[in-house]
Amino acid sequence: MRTAFINTLCRLATRDRRVWLLTGDLGFSVLEPFRDRFPDRYVNVGVAEQNMTGVAAGLAGCGQIVFTYSIANFPTLRCLEQIRNDVCYHNLPVKVVSVGGGFAYGPQGYTHHGVEDLAVMRALPNMTVVAPGDPVETEQATQAVIDAPGPCYLRLGKAREPVLHRRPISFTIGRSIRLREGDDVTLISTGGMLQTALETAEALASHGVESRVLSMHTLKPLDDPAVRAAALETALVVTLEEHSVTGGLGSAVSEVMAAMIEPHAPLLTYGAPDRVNAAVGSQEYLRAQAGDPVGRVLALLKRIRR
Repeated sequence: MRTAFINTLCRLATRDRRVWLLTGDLGFSVLEPFRDRFPDRYVNVGVAEQNMTGVAAGLAGCGQIVFTYSIANFPTLRCLEQIRNDVCYHNLPVKVVSVGGGFAYGPQGYTHHGVEDLAVMRALPNMTVVAPGDPVETEQATQAVIDAPGPCYLRLGKAREPVLHRRPISFTIGRSIRLREGDDVTLISTGGMLQTALETAEALASHGVESRVLSMHTLKPLDDPAVRAAALETALVVTLEEHSVTGGLGSAVSEVMAAMIEPHAPLLTYGAPDRVNAAVGSQEYLRAQAGDPVGRVLALLKRIRR
């Protein structure tokens, strides 16, 4: 995803001289193409993310479109007050890019686990929140956040994410992408969990369960019609996210379903437990602590169908 992002940003910056990129002393071996081609629009502010956000707000207030870039929690939680007061309050076109959301930096421990960022960012006024599911979505998401007015949060994986879309896609902020049809279960994923959702759908199919798979690449604004349709047309709705089960995709989907008047399917949320995880390990190891999504889905379906 990082490579797709920077390649797309370079292409867009060629056409639009308003595009800037600021980094908090991160992105080595990734951001150099932008730095080398647009040195007058690239600033490494050092390990000073709060200052980086203030600089970005100042540039945006002068008519620029500014991307800030750092690892996981650093461009979001570390400078939350600056994002809230300097960026969102003035509805400025600052695009906050977080690389390594979720457990991508798992070996660095809890300080580098980005598992609350979606909840915090979607709570901010004027903020658009986007978490693409693969490099194809990342390319189009980068274009979309430039075109979107006001502040945006773009959450990326770290590296080596597979291409999951085999056909051209239509990417629109606030509208999910359907990758698989099914009438039994709807699997709604965000960000890098799209591969897990597709693998879960394949595993469920071996048990005779057909799954609709939605890539919910935008958490704010959410694709409410797609959620309501899933709740009415399938027996179970499942959200999958590499994020705390509190405040992220599962919470956003539950808010839509709770407002529905019609009888609808139950909701199963799959993500990081709502507790401090002091474990240190690989992304795969930390993800697995949420349990087996296939087993949880089958167990709940069995109860529903009694």
